[in-house]
Amino acid sequence: MTDIDLDFNKNLDAMHLAASKAKRRLEKIYEGGGEKKIARQHEKGKMTARERVAYLLDDEEDFLEIGAFAGYEMYKEHGGCPAGGVITGIGRVRGRQCMIIANDATVKAGAWFPITSKKNLRAQEIAMENRLPLIYLVDSAGVYLPMQDEIFPDKEHFGRMFRNNAKISSMGIPQISAIMGSCVAGGAYLPIMSDEALIVEGTGSIFLAGPYLVKAAIGETVDKETLGGATTQSEISGVTDYKMPDDTTCLDTIKDLVDKMGHETKAGIDRIKSKPPLDDGKEIAGYFPENATKPYDTTEILKRIVDEGKLTFYKEDYGKTITCAYARIDGWSVGIVANQRLVSKNAKGEMQFGGVIYSDSADKASRFIMNCNQKKIPLVFFHDVTGFMVGSRSEHGGIIKDGAKMVNAVSNSTVPKFTVVMGNSYGAGNYAMCGKAYDPRLIVAWPTAKIAVMGGTQAAKVLTQIQVTSLKRKGEEPDKDAETALFEKIKNKYDEQTTPYYAAARLWVDAIIDPRETRSVISRGIEMSNNAAIEKFNVGVIQT
Repeated sequence: MTDIDLDFNKNLDAMHLAASKAKRRLEKIYEGGGEKKIARQHEKGKMTARERVAYLLDDEEDFLEIGAFAGYEMYKEHGGCPAGGVITGIGRVRGRQCMIIANDATVKAGAWFPITSKKNLRAQEIAMENRLPLIYLVDSAGVYLPMQDEIFPDKEHFGRMFRNNAKISSMGIPQISAIMGSCVAGGAYLPIMSDEALIVEGTGSIFLAGPYLVKAAIGETVDKETLGGATTQSEISGVTDYKMPDDTTCLDTIKDLVDKMGHETKAGIDRIKSKPPLDDGKEIAGYFPENATKPYDTTEILKRIVDEGKLTFYKEDYGKTITCAYARIDGWSVGIVANQRLVSKNAKGEMQFGGVIYSDSADKASRFIMNCNQKKIPLVFFHDVTGFMVGSRSEHGGIIKDGAKMVNAVSNSTVPKFTVVMGNSYGAGNYAMCGKAYDPRLIVAWPTAKIAVMGGTQAAKVLTQIQVTSLKRKGEEPDKDAETALFEKIKNKYDEQTTPYYAAARLWVDAIIDPRETRSVISRGIEMSNNAAIEKFNVGVIQT
């Protein structure tokens, strides 16, 4: 066996182990509040949130969950918040892609934590951008009161969701809500601001103030059913549109409602018959090095994602630290922008190190992005970037101007953008390669992803050097042991904060995926985006 074969097998094993680790953590998250809380739901005659979503879908395996790791290892002092207490994702209902939002009542009775608000808003954002019908399965106690100051008043807090309800309605995007448990206080606006609302007898209730608050506020004694149960809200107030005897009937009715919806005008993204990638994409992980500093050929990875492994390279021999190519993914036309990690030479014979964006690479990528916009071709960005090149030579060559050009092109791009963080995603490289701040329709990470302003080692060196310089200015001699301790402390903190789990917990990425799922995720994302018309591209002010 050659060294190449040994490296390949090591890479494969390392990635598969990392993917298995992510899967095990997801399985724990899927338990929500735990077995006892699940049993309590069943005792009440209610399905759990995940059971409701599974029943609603045409194919449970086709569900693209968004934000499963939201809240991961956060709020420990409050007992945790698995998946942010809400399930969101894209799945087919009667053949139509829909965005589904389902409160998980096994997690703090479905109460809203700060990350719950952020996750709900992300789901609505995806639905708005891609004109996906929204289905809300409501079962929530409302705002988690111990953290109300972080959930209630600000622009991106709880109230923004109802504002979005109104905006989505004005856009003509259907919204259906099912009240399948508690729906109280401000949360009561969500289902009633939807186009149609269903309520389940015996378990569903909706009111602005519950019995205890009513008693405290006006002295009236009233039970929950009389105040806002299914009969009250369907037969007396007329607030809800359909009274359902149980969860399954409610979900079946939602399916029937979705089945009758009209269809959007497609964006016109080109698609032909799908053809498999090289080796069916099964060996993709073998080409990504276990050692994050080791050079590798990104093209070998791309060939295991695109149809037939076929790539039409743009400016192949120019700006070699970024690969730009046209291809097809599951039949869909795409433009690929990927960081290239091989060491190369430019036209002047100067060495260019992989994973770094140089002026020529930024220039090439900018032009390619504009071309894709001109031709209505979706863009897919593959990250393994340490940032833009630094140093006097780069500064004299105008790296800031060329980097700004690329950021400008990404910012003003109107075709659907999708981002896959394979490895490093550091500094301004994250921005130029369409990080979360640049509105990718979906952004996913491999288990090997690292997202930060810089790597842990680099950050530790910089901050330690600053500390040492400060001491020397004061005439003090730095203590070597203290210097080493400071370095390790900073490095460990950065390393913890650069993991994909840290990023996914805070919704910097929508999901952590097995590399073998990359092709499928991109394909479903492009299909989703094809529901929304593509606006005219205008790059704005850009220096040439």
